[in-house]
Amino acid sequence: MAGTTTARLPSGRRHVSAGVILLFIAALVVGDLALGVREASAQNSGALSPFLTFRQSPRPPAKPSARSAQKDAQMLVRANEIQYDYNHERVAAVGNVQIYYNGSTLEADKVIYDQKTKRLHAEGNARLTEADGKVTYSNIMDLSDDYRDGFVDSLRVDSPDNTRFAASSATRTEGQFTVFQAGVYTACEACKDDPKKPPLWQVKAARILHDTTDKMIYFENATIEFFGLPVAYFPYLSAPDPTVKRKTGVLMPIFSASGKYGAAVEVPYFWALAPDYDFTFSPMFTTKQGPLLQGEWRQRLDNGSYTVRAAGINQLDKDYFLRSEGPATPGFRDFRGNIDSAGQFNITDKWLWGWTGSVFTDRTFVQDYHLRGYQRTLDIAGTGQTEAVSQLYLQGKGDRSFFDVRAMYFYGFSESDAQQQIPVIHPVLDYAYTFDKPVFGGELGYSVNLTSLSRQEASFDAISQTAFNTNICVTGTADSAVKTPANCLLRGIPGDYTRFSAESHWRRRYIDSYGQVFTPFWSVQASLARQDIENSPGVSNFIETGDTSTARFMPTAGLEYRYPFLNVQTWGTQMFEPIAQVIVRPNETNIGRLPNEDAQSLVFDDSNLFRVDKFSGWDRVEGGGRANVGVQYTAQFNRGGFVNVLFGQSYHLFGLNSFAVGDITNTGLDSGLDKSRSDYVARASYQPDSTYTFTTRYRFDSDTMAIQRFELESRANYDRWQYSLLYGNYAAQPEIGFIDRREGILGTASLKVNSNWVLLGGARYNLIASRFDQTQLGAGYVDDCFIMALNYVTNYTFSGNPVADHRVMLQVSLRTLGGTVLSQSVGGANGGPLSPP
Repeated sequence: MAGTTTARLPSGRRHVSAGVILLFIAALVVGDLALGVREASAQNSGALSPFLTFRQSPRPPAKPSARSAQKDAQMLVRANEIQYDYNHERVAAVGNVQIYYNGSTLEADKVIYDQKTKRLHAEGNARLTEADGKVTYSNIMDLSDDYRDGFVDSLRVDSPDNTRFAASSATRTEGQFTVFQAGVYTACEACKDDPKKPPLWQVKAARILHDTTDKMIYFENATIEFFGLPVAYFPYLSAPDPTVKRKTGVLMPIFSASGKYGAAVEVPYFWALAPDYDFTFSPMFTTKQGPLLQGEWRQRLDNGSYTVRAAGINQLDKDYFLRSEGPATPGFRDFRGNIDSAGQFNITDKWLWGWTGSVFTDRTFVQDYHLRGYQRTLDIAGTGQTEAVSQLYLQGKGDRSFFDVRAMYFYGFSESDAQQQIPVIHPVLDYAYTFDKPVFGGELGYSVNLTSLSRQEASFDAISQTAFNTNICVTGTADSAVKTPANCLLRGIPGDYTRFSAESHWRRRYIDSYGQVFTPFWSVQASLARQDIENSPGVSNFIETGDTSTARFMPTAGLEYRYPFLNVQTWGTQMFEPIAQVIVRPNETNIGRLPNEDAQSLVFDDSNLFRVDKFSGWDRVEGGGRANVGVQYTAQFNRGGFVNVLFGQSYHLFGLNSFAVGDITNTGLDSGLDKSRSDYVARASYQPDSTYTFTTRYRFDSDTMAIQRFELESRANYDRWQYSLLYGNYAAQPEIGFIDRREGILGTASLKVNSNWVLLGGARYNLIASRFDQTQLGAGYVDDCFIMALNYVTNYTFSGNPVADHRVMLQVSLRTLGGTVLSQSVGGANGGPLSPP
């Protein structure tokens, strides 16, 4: 018969997917190795992370999920011609053949159906597309009528996850087992210019068995090749197939080396115990200290999830952690370890609760053994976590409200941390609400804070060079006569402290016919505190000891005025805007009677010039009359880009200047606000286009115009490269503990050399000490299937005597398999003491 013909063949047995999937195994270990795939195993984050991630290839459109096979399912055939051989009970479809069955499509030049054996024989450009998106190409396919069993000759398989497989032949039996002869697997795309060219990496195996029920693949006599050259041989391997997200087995090993524990390899083993919980056992074998055992339990429940982790080691050479002089380091012990847990659960769509908890044998265990759960990827501005936080919290979010309450315990990771001086928070509570309807035409809201904490020992800081050199402010000094506000700050009180504060605030904006903007505002804040302060040596020189109570009330009223002048030119738009605030309130009372626990940070600059209360927390509240005055200029160019300049000053009008009266931490002194006319603050920003941004910030002395604080920041983000550069110069502020001037440069940069190669680097340079205190240099290769990155990183750890850790890190990752990281300390990894930057 001529023309396109459609016919239906008799239904067969239950359809079972005939897809051929392979997972490449890459581990330089010879023998039987079962590799597991763990859910969410990637740990790639950070602005300048030494770890790279695979490029996201465009995915084909999602296909409908395959429907379950039906016993009475019909097979639909489309072809140019249908030929019937009644003597031999065969039907042949010829020319552009398409056969549809249970979501799968078989295409070929010719397909013969044998009604006796119930088998399909396809030849000539045969192509089988299954319901899950897998596509098998072959010259010849011999299949059962439900695709359950069959034989395929010279096949190639493309999976939806962009993995590819080829083999000389394959057979499938019982709808479960597929055997590939002389198979090749890769997750790399074929070369567009020369498809016959070997991919970047591939695996060749003499025989591969795919168990679709257990979702396991078994390799025999397998070889891994790079650019067609063999680099490793495996007599026998087993692995889960690429569709598996969680499968019991060995994960990729992690290699490292350190002078503290020698060479080490961590070999995680993952147990997928159930769909909702699993366990990972990660022994780390070290040459100097013996095995370090680690385990992690994870479980997901209906309304949340939690994890429990533990690590421990019985050190073989604890004497390594002895010092030639002075006391031993915290690592001088036989057994070292920790247990930690975290969880979070939803109560409703607006409420949740959770916890984090950690217990350690000693404070330098994390640093000494580079525990991955506590080591962040490289951040040039910091060196990772400095403490472990144990907390229990409850949080709620509404459309116009927020609630958070938590109890917290901090455990410091540095030898210089005195645990008795770190407060225990029990608890801190914050609540804020803004009314959804206007009140007197403006916005009304209120906020509440409750802070309760305790500390076992007082915490002092030196504020003079003599006090710093002679250590007269350390807790162990019993001489109260030297622990005075002239020499020290009392950073934290010994004893108990509880404060409750509440504030109501209102503001409304008016715009008159001339374009002037008037914003009246008012607020009322009240605090009630109780403290029971121990009379430790020197504490009474700063604050009243014993059991005392303190109340404070602060009403505030003010008016903000803005008058923007707009000018339109042929080249763009200019706006000149004078800004003024007048704030009226009584004097701040009981300064120094309340311990300052949450308002110790105060940096006066352009960002808080027009803040009504410039203190950062609730323990201090700004009092007295004040005027904040400034002018802002903005030029927006038609061809893109803008210029923004802000200049201003703050004036103390009447009453007591809160910033001129030091509390136990001297907050406000040396801030530039501690005089009737404050220092000048300024900001100048220039963005010529979407690529570059330049910003400078200044604080000038109001009398001499000497620069007290200066920052210059530049950023660029272009097609192939990006950088950030920050220069900072800060005058000494001895009254708040910064005895010397600080000056330094922080820079990061990355360059995408081409579509695959990237170079990156970063450094922080201390101009006062004339040395780098953190650096990173690296290069990486990334494509759709392979990652290799090499980084040289220098970190500085402040644990007792600061030492530099010079480390080389190598990352290797193969898509669909995973990757590993090799970390080696080099050079001055355990060098002599250095000065803190």
